[in-house]
Amino acid sequence: MKVPIFDKRILNILIIIFLSFFTFFWTFSIFHKPFVFDAYIAVVFIRVLSSVLILNDYSLSWSKATQKTFLIKSLVNITAFLIYMPIFYTKITVAFFLSELFLYLFFINFFMYLYYLYKNRSFKQKDKSLVIYGAGKAGLRLEEEYRDSYFKMRYFLDDDKVLQKRSVDGIKIVSSEEFIEKFEKRVDLLIIAIPSANPTRIKTIYNKMYKYFYNIKILPPLNQILTERPFSNQLKNISVEDLLARYPQDLDKELIESFLKDKKVLVTGAGGSIGSEICRQCVKYGVKELELIEHSEFNLYSINEELNIQNKRVYLLSVLNAQALEKIISTCKPDIIIHAAAYKHVPLVEENIEEGIRNNILGTKNCIDLAIKYGAKKLILISTDKAVRPTNVMGATKRVCELYAGNIVSGNTEIASVRFGNVLGSSGSVIPKFKKQIESGGPLSVTHPDMTRYFMLIPEACELVLQTGAMAKGGEIFILDMGKPVKIVDLAKKMIELSGRDDIEIEFTGSRPGEKLFEELWIDDKEKETRYSSIMIAKDTNYDIEKLQKDISELLVCEDKIKKLQEIVPEFNHKN
Repeated sequence: MKVPIFDKRILNILIIIFLSFFTFFWTFSIFHKPFVFDAYIAVVFIRVLSSVLILNDYSLSWSKATQKTFLIKSLVNITAFLIYMPIFYTKITVAFFLSELFLYLFFINFFMYLYYLYKNRSFKQKDKSLVIYGAGKAGLRLEEEYRDSYFKMRYFLDDDKVLQKRSVDGIKIVSSEEFIEKFEKRVDLLIIAIPSANPTRIKTIYNKMYKYFYNIKILPPLNQILTERPFSNQLKNISVEDLLARYPQDLDKELIESFLKDKKVLVTGAGGSIGSEICRQCVKYGVKELELIEHSEFNLYSINEELNIQNKRVYLLSVLNAQALEKIISTCKPDIIIHAAAYKHVPLVEENIEEGIRNNILGTKNCIDLAIKYGAKKLILISTDKAVRPTNVMGATKRVCELYAGNIVSGNTEIASVRFGNVLGSSGSVIPKFKKQIESGGPLSVTHPDMTRYFMLIPEACELVLQTGAMAKGGEIFILDMGKPVKIVDLAKKMIELSGRDDIEIEFTGSRPGEKLFEELWIDDKEKETRYSSIMIAKDTNYDIEKLQKDISELLVCEDKIKKLQEIVPEFNHKN
């Protein structure tokens, strides 16, 4: 039968009485003095009173004891000592009281720790091994949480030379080099418990250690950890996004805040991968009002449910509907328009050329024309690296949009384009596709062994887009630094490795219509640097705006749309 909490409180008081009797008796024996019963009664009374009145000591649970619990026990009894010692110091020496106090503190903390170990002992057979990288607070907390698990803790790994050669509860702290030297067989689990580590360090640790472990998990960054929840429940598998993420060092959050705070912002394509993240950032940076335009009912519902902002309005609408779009913009008169609505899937646009042209070019033209007509301060067009020397209709349409945005007479509206490559995890991208193929047992389909792409995290790309918006003066094509391109086959191999599967193969299916082996960010080598290394500006391309207006009108109605696109974009080399 479970003992009630009230009984355990009485038990704490009884322990004080009996333990005090033992320590008094023992100390009197050592000092060769007769037992002074009235002194014992007074000390016990003061100790019990202190335990009840100070920090609720008598109700502390021994089975859930922490370092703080031991400290409280010591503090309560030292306070009691300072009360009773002056009363009896003429009758009994200070040395006696100090000896008895330290003996009492030793025994009460010792028994409490023994009880804690007894209650928290694990009966599970520890048939798996664990190593924690990081012997800081997070690592120690994880080690404690894993005590009652199937994992046996083998080592702490830490780069701090001061900690190396030491141990925690008998668990050695070693360097990663020493661990590799001692390596005998693969360990079941490595936890990287360094929430303050930047992505570069995480990648370095992974690349150094992955050969020696069957599974690797990491703690989220400091700003994502919920301290009130067990850390072991917040661990996540290291992902390909963690290994490819770049995290620009020159992200200027103050500039982004000055751009968005207390502004009215309209986002087209608000439910897509880029548009939805732009909306999240708008809420984060304190926009005054947010207008969401999206033609997918489910996507619009999803982002609307997620966003926590009062002044927002959602519109189930295609940007091709110029009349409805004008009604919205003329009514809300946004300060900033972020135009993210577009068809971006290359093979699908190749199968639906006319619709791709109408949606991407005419939809963009509608947004730009209405932004100018109703005095929006800025419009930012989301472009793509596929607009550079395009080989597909999607890329060619985005290049036409760049030309229109860069050459239109915009009055007081500053219009700029932002060009970047693939974003990790976007709808239709290769990473979600590979994940599904891994779940179904493979194979992973790669179009060509030499296919390469640039990659960037969605939040990273969107914050840089907003940063360029703050910098824009009108007419620029901003280029985001995407780092080094990644071979798709290497990405597939890495995802198979991270999945822990060794039975999944890679299958080469051949390039799809309109695909290039290598994407580019520059039409030529001439560019202008900005004060941010992550953002550059492409060379202007002049195009007579009246001719472009006429060319777009002809493109929308002509039969041979590929030929007309090639007239507008001479570098368009259609590969179908």
